[in-house]
Amino acid sequence: MMEQRLTLVTLGVADLERSRRFYAALGWNEIEPRQGSVAFFQLNGIGLSLFPRTELAKDAQVPDGAAGFAGITLAHNLRSEAEVDAVFAEMVAAGATAVKKPQKVFWGGYSSYVADPDGHLWELAHNPFFPLDTAGNVTLAG
Repeated sequence: MMEQRLTLVTLGVADLERSRRFYAALGWNEIEPRQGSVAFFQLNGIGLSLFPRTELAKDAQVPDGAAGFAGITLAHNLRSEAEVDAVFAEMVAAGATAVKKPQKVFWGGYSSYVADPDGHLWELAHNPFFPLDTAGNVTLAG
């Protein structure tokens, strides 16, 4: 069964620098080293990332706009590519819509996207740069 957890919330943003300033104003600390095209924040047991909305839509292979993309994805990180494949199949069997089949991706990992019955996008990913502990918690190491 798919483990019950959420590892990373990615918000598609129109202006990354404006969003960085907003979260900094709330007292949130971006992890270091800071990356130009994406911002990461370690939350309590979960990570938040800010990514340009148009680039996020391209990564999920969906159109950017009101139809088909809400500007947010929910990420479920897994320990291996095989786990990505297995959870992708499990979610589709449970009623999710396959959006992007599992594949190697530009950032060095392996990911796919499914939409839940309400159309919310879930990214299923193996990210070798963000290890998971035994409880499935992600650590956003810079």
